[in-house]
Amino acid sequence: MKRFPEPEVAARFAAYPPAVRRKLLALRRLIFATAAKTQGVGMLEESLRWGEPAYLTTESGSGSTIRMDWKRARPDEYALYFNCRTGLVPSFRRRFSKILRFEGNRAIVFGARERLPVAAVSQCVAAALTHHLRRR
Repeated sequence: MKRFPEPEVAARFAAYPPAVRRKLLALRRLIFATAAKTQGVGMLEESLRWGEPAYLTTESGSGSTIRMDWKRARPDEYALYFNCRTGLVPSFRRRFSKILRFEGNRAIVFGARERLPVAAVSQCVAAALTHHLRRR
């Protein structure tokens, strides 16, 4: 597993309930694996944004920030967040409405007891991480 570069990020993951932490760590691995195999993305920066683990393409500038989190108010769900002004989530909804659940134009929401739909999520992550490349 990739080490946490920032102690604040490691502390945030440690604060999640164990079952949710495992799900978020799997999502984290998926983000890094997708970035590694997606041309033009380069190294990701992992940090906290709004108190949530965030993944930025600072090396290449190729994409939009992705965040993830779990909220106490919705203990059976966790989510992957995207910039709501990019149009990414509406495009994901058009492609994956039968596979993924969405929250407005900003998030993909997962059930904490459900299996992660890896192929669909990986495609969404790749699209976010290359968003600026496709706009150029």
